[in-house]
Amino acid sequence: MTGYKGKRGRLSRGIRTALALLGCLVFLGGCGKAGENTALGMEALKALDYQKAIEYFDLARAAGENGKNLARAEGIAYMGLTQYSQAAEFFLEALEYSDGWIEDVDYDINFYLAAAYTKEGKLSEAEEIYNAILDLQPANEDALFLRGNARMGLDHYEGAKEDFDKVIAMDGKNFDRLIQIYEVMHSYGYKEMGQVYLRAAMDDSGEQMSAYDKGRMYFYLEEYQSAYLALEAAKDQGGAEASLYLGKSYEATGDYNYAASVYNNYLAKDTSDARIYNQLGLCEMARGNYTAALAAFQAGMQIEGNDVMQSLLFNEAVTYEYLHDYRQAQVLLESYLKTYPDDQVARREYDFLSTR
Repeated sequence: MTGYKGKRGRLSRGIRTALALLGCLVFLGGCGKAGENTALGMEALKALDYQKAIEYFDLARAAGENGKNLARAEGIAYMGLTQYSQAAEFFLEALEYSDGWIEDVDYDINFYLAAAYTKEGKLSEAEEIYNAILDLQPANEDALFLRGNARMGLDHYEGAKEDFDKVIAMDGKNFDRLIQIYEVMHSYGYKEMGQVYLRAAMDDSGEQMSAYDKGRMYFYLEEYQSAYLALEAAKDQGGAEASLYLGKSYEATGDYNYAASVYNNYLAKDTSDARIYNQLGLCEMARGNYTAALAAFQAGMQIEGNDVMQSLLFNEAVTYEYLHDYRQAQVLLESYLKTYPDDQVARREYDFLSTR
């Protein structure tokens, strides 16, 4: 199986949301024996130090280390640096090492290649890669879901819905995936159609649903009172996720004071989840408590390996702007854009601050 090329497509928020799912496809080992520099680069990848990883990979090539493992790893590193065109070239190189026997790593590389094309806006190319995967694995739920995302971006609604219908038919009780489908449809202007899926799940499985699952279904159906009633019952068993949905349900009704108390009560017991700090910061922003918001964002940033660091960094910079410290906000956004150069919202904010 190799990568495919076609017409240039459009990139949209729905596709970017779906790419988060590719985290489950990251396998940093098991791709063959690596040389010393390649192995060091892999360790840097695990630490999310992409620039250091590339430095090791360059040394690996200079030392004669090569092969599928190295090219794949280089592609991942360039993905981390948001240099998607170069990442795609390395993934294509990695596929050239395939000997005709299709292994798990070949599917993995193709998923990465499709992600790189998607980030470049080449949705037609991404769709063709998913087509190739599905020709060999018709029941690959990830490929079906991601092809549905690509088709949404290509304004091929019927094809996308067909893919989503197949995914749901495979496992109608996978409520996480169901919500992901809703979020993608919502982002492309099909919120009501996405809610049809949620209501159908409630009708089919509502009596067997946990309070947590009911609560988040109600949340996306915008039935916030039903949502927070269910989630109040679930918060002691549902961990951070239940508290996040509970707080956001109260925020949706405008009750930011109670929402903040939900987040603070959770943090009084567990300070290990950066998402709670991030949401607390946003809630304090909505209340006009910018100093408290800044403290929340910065506390979240101290949690190593958290998956909301990008949001925390951006929110920290914006909070300084609200505190009228425009110089610090500009400095932070400049640093942020070095790591996330494709964030156009941050780019516009930085340009605005440059005129202050």
